[in-house]
Amino acid sequence: MKKPSDIKDGEQDSSYGIGDLLGLGSQSVRKNYYPALQERIDELEQERNRYKWLFENALHGIFQANLRGGFLACNPAMARICGYDSPEALTEKVIRLREQLFCSSSEFDAIRQELLDEGSLSARETRFQRADRTPVHVAVTLLRRPDLGPEVVEAFVADITERVLARQKLEQLNATLELRVEERTEALQNANVGLRYQIEEREKVERELFVAMEAAKEANRSKDKYLAAASHDLLQPLNAARLMISALQDSTLPEQETRMVHQVHRALEGAEDLLADLLDISKLDQQAMKPDLVYTDVAALARSLGEEFEAVASNAGLGFRVRTIPAMVRTDQRMLTRILRNLLSNAFRYTRKGGVVMALRSRGDRLRIEVWDTGVGIEEDKLRDIFTEFHQLLPQGTGGRQGVGLGLAIVERMVRVLGYDIDVSSRPGRGSRFVLTLPLEPAQARPDLARADSLQNFADGFDGMPVLVIDNEPAVLESMQLLLERWGCDVLTAASKAEAVEALEQTGQIPALILADYHLNNERTGYDAVNGIRRHLGRDTPAAIITADRSDDTRKILRAQYLPILNKPVKPNRLRALMTSLLTSASA
Repeated sequence: MKKPSDIKDGEQDSSYGIGDLLGLGSQSVRKNYYPALQERIDELEQERNRYKWLFENALHGIFQANLRGGFLACNPAMARICGYDSPEALTEKVIRLREQLFCSSSEFDAIRQELLDEGSLSARETRFQRADRTPVHVAVTLLRRPDLGPEVVEAFVADITERVLARQKLEQLNATLELRVEERTEALQNANVGLRYQIEEREKVERELFVAMEAAKEANRSKDKYLAAASHDLLQPLNAARLMISALQDSTLPEQETRMVHQVHRALEGAEDLLADLLDISKLDQQAMKPDLVYTDVAALARSLGEEFEAVASNAGLGFRVRTIPAMVRTDQRMLTRILRNLLSNAFRYTRKGGVVMALRSRGDRLRIEVWDTGVGIEEDKLRDIFTEFHQLLPQGTGGRQGVGLGLAIVERMVRVLGYDIDVSSRPGRGSRFVLTLPLEPAQARPDLARADSLQNFADGFDGMPVLVIDNEPAVLESMQLLLERWGCDVLTAASKAEAVEALEQTGQIPALILADYHLNNERTGYDAVNGIRRHLGRDTPAAIITADRSDDTRKILRAQYLPILNKPVKPNRLRALMTSLLTSASA
């Protein structure tokens, strides 16, 4: 039935009238009901026109759309935000929200999944594509309308570009805070020297200096907290991407796709190394990294690193040898591994021909770990500069700047924390030698450690080994399952202890190994999940914790529970080595 506002003057409405709908004759309606009904209809029409005016003149964008398609309706403000002349142009041009409206397809997928799960989301910050393909920052509130269709949504959109720019400017100002504090501290120190004999002025300067130093410490603490939180959030999706790429590398792909996967793999490695370097250098500068000393078989560690860098040497066309002797030390195994890995990475980075050698030598009660290369070498007057953060020497033949210059700075700080010595010698054009010297443990004090060659060989796959993976990130679960299945594992996934127990009861499966994330939903931990599943199974199932949390407190807690740790993003070769070790120990 047409609305009264839609009937033109003189036009007869052929549809049913109000009286027909009420089951009354038209004459009776006119006499008894028509005035009241007509008044109500007029009110509804006025209300409709008011909402239509608000819709068309709203400052914020409003639209109705299908998540599997494009816009169903939108207002002029939405068209302006997206850079279109009219709502009709926007509706006509954008027929796929995922590819044409959102800058990030993965973010659209996450928003869509949240809407399907929760039904709505509020003030989510994201980026839309304008008509000229430039991004615009928006805050969008979405409501799912299942009454209109399974994936029909209604949304309110606010342009927050100015707020985002202001926030970025504030971050830039915060970044310069530390430099300004240092400059102020230096000025105060100079004033203190000049006024050393004037006690009152000196006390004033010292008070100002104390305030400035406290401000600097507080700024550093805030910076470290922000860096740790941001890095943790970044490591989660990076971990999922890394595992997915590793699974693709194990697949048979066409040559062009194989090359693209390899390039993505190298890019992810670079991002991972940068995040790890930033976290480590921050903790080292704040003296927040404390050594956790355990007996370590350095020969086995060297052989493991040798296997890790064989592929690097092969891809670069370089020779690579590892020479070991029986050597046991009491050290922080993670820090020692990081030192040697950075030295080897540096050697390969600046070597274009020849090769690299890592050798273990004993000198009395001291162990020397030497890394030799035939790279471009370093001028003698610049040898100490290489240990400065964000500093790189760029001799001819290196191909320009590589990395961000934190690798050797981390080495120098970790060596200092462990109380070891490091020495470097080099000849330009001939190569360099780094020597790390640390104390050997007496033979009688050395514990019996399992030999590396006693480990069961799983190089050809895990032959249907049942593995339970627990993680609250769906992307991580999917990528872990894909990678482990490529290795021949029978994988069962769960987001929590409760889900894992339920899945085990339904399938009747008994996992040979549990891999759990540390931080789960509802403030639960992977440690709780592992213990709960062990109690449910009535056996001490081998388990490991995989986490993006690199704090010393977390490491100490898990070490006290004899749970090995693997940090995200997970390197597949380290994951495979850890699984091999746990499964071999369980079967011994």
